[in-house]
Order: sequence, then C-alpha cells, then structure tokens
Amino acid sequence: MSSHAYVRTPLGPLAITATEQGITGVRFVPRAGKSDVRLPHLRRCVRQVEEYFAGERRAFEGLPLAFTGTAFSVDVWRALRSVPYGATLSYGDMASLLRRRGAARAVGGAVGRNPLSILIPCHRVVGGDSLGGYAWGVGRKEWLLEHERKVGVS
Repeated sequence: MSSHAYVRTPLGPLAITATEQGITGVRFVPRAGKSDVRLPHLRRCVRQVEEYFAGERRAFEGLPLAFTGTAFSVDVWRALRSVPYGATLSYGDMASLLRRRGAARAVGGAVGRNPLSILIPCHRVVGGDSLGGYAWGVGRKEWLLEHERKVGVS
C-alpha cells in the first residue's frame, strides 16, 4: 500500500510519498493535489514537516525512511543526516567524512539525487566558493539556509 500527502510551505507545495516500509519521497511540486494519508508514519512526517517550516522543529524523528539508490548514494544520504541544523558542509568535506577524498563530484551527484528533500538536508551541502546547486532551485536552498539560521538563533 502506498500513500501520499501534500504540505503547503513558504517555498511551494511539497509532495510526500510513503509505503508501509517508510517515507519514499519528499519533493517540491508545482501544485498540491488531494492527499491520501493512510499510513501513520506519513501523518507523522506531514506534522514534522509543518513544524519544521513553522520554526518549531530542528530534527526529524521516528520516521522510517525507505532509501532506494546505489550503495554510495545511500551512504551519502545517511551522512547528510549528521549535518547539524543551521550548519553547512562543503561537498569536499562530505567526501572526507565518507572517507572518499577526491569524490566531491560523486558526492554532489548523490546529493542532487536525494529523494527525501528536507528530511535528508541536502540543502546544507555547499560548494567551496558558492552555495552550489540544489535540485529544487538555488533560491529555495538560500531560503532554507536562512530559515535555519534565523530559527537557530532564537
């Protein structure tokens, strides 16, 4: 059984998909549709995402995540969860963290394929001399980083 929900955010609607195994996708979409929130972990995810955008949550907890990707990508996505709220790390630093020095480009590719935006904070990985890219647009990345800076101060 799969289920889905839409969450309105200051950056546009997010579509969240889930199966019985866990959350399978969180992505920005052009418009919200009708939600079908049958799974308890999907309801928890919706609530936690709403709390994140309201500035009331800094970490996502108790959500089963159903990763699908290469072993390297999954390693990158798991490592992304260790980047603290409001902090940033370069692609090179992330490669070093994974003990894959020189793999900054490969890390960037995996970061760009992250299927669980916001839950896996890929917006916290930046280029050495710029923000770097973001699958959902650099403007959204800037907003997310600024949001975390503001909330982290309060």
